Amino acid sequence: MGKKERLDVRLVQEGFSASREKARAVIMAGLVYVDHERMDKPGMKVDLDRPITVKGQVHPYVSRGGLKLEKAIKTFSLDFTDKVVMDIGASTGGFTDCSLQNGARLVYAIDVGYGQLDWSLRQNEKVVVMERTNFRYLTPQEWEGEAIDFATIDVSFISLRIILPVLKDFLKIGGGVVALIKPQFEAGREQVGKHGVVRDPAVHLQVIENIAAFSATLGYTIKGLSFSPITGGEGNIEFLLYLEWENKPEGYPESISELMKKTVQEAHNVF
Repeated sequence: MGKKERLDVRLVQEGFSASREKARAVIMAGLVYVDHERMDKPGMKVDLDRPITVKGQVHPYVSRGGLKLEKAIKTFSLDFTDKVVMDIGASTGGFTDCSLQNGARLVYAIDVGYGQLDWSLRQNEKVVVMERTNFRYLTPQEWEGEAIDFATIDVSFISLRIILPVLKDFLKIGGGVVALIKPQFEAGREQVGKHGVVRDPAVHLQVIENIAAFSATLGYTIKGLSFSPITGGEGNIEFLLYLEWENKPEGYPESISELMKKTVQEAHNVF
């Protein structure tokens, strides 16, 4: 029996990707084929004598962040056609770009920083650039934009507990939210390891449960959960939470609890 190696490792060794993280993104995007068979599990071990082919564009967005929202759209069967989107923590604009490529009519690109949004998006008439805007202090009274059909959240150094209560006042009833859960910014200080990395699956599960419970008490309905196809800074595993704003504060069913456990386990199998 021939020697085998992890698929992500082979991509790096054979020059298809510069790092294992980038290799994982390519694999999770469904672009890698072994003997004409598509592979989507970075940790799968394949025979060294089986040829690898990479098809398609690795990064179809202005930044790799777009791959996160792309997975959410596919996993949760989201329809952005003609939607008005609020991108909180827009940064370079990966989520904004992905929203537009999936049919969004208008995107409000909000970020506390300045000068990060890609030039192509700045010139796009469908993008309203809102730099130097700290979303946590934004109020409906000062909002001059349209009502929001869908919001995406990818923020750092701040908890979703700060963002979600503010966001609900901007969403239409039935409006959707894809929130990126970053355990390194949600867990207790004692639970975050060296270099700001959270590796313990028990902590990941606890963080997801806490954010989900908090969301539900605000009136959001939990519609889905998955893990990001690429890791965050320093290799942190991140999670995609799909919510709808229904203004009905309540808990979540046992099926969601089981989904949380399953998602954490799957994420750790991949990463």
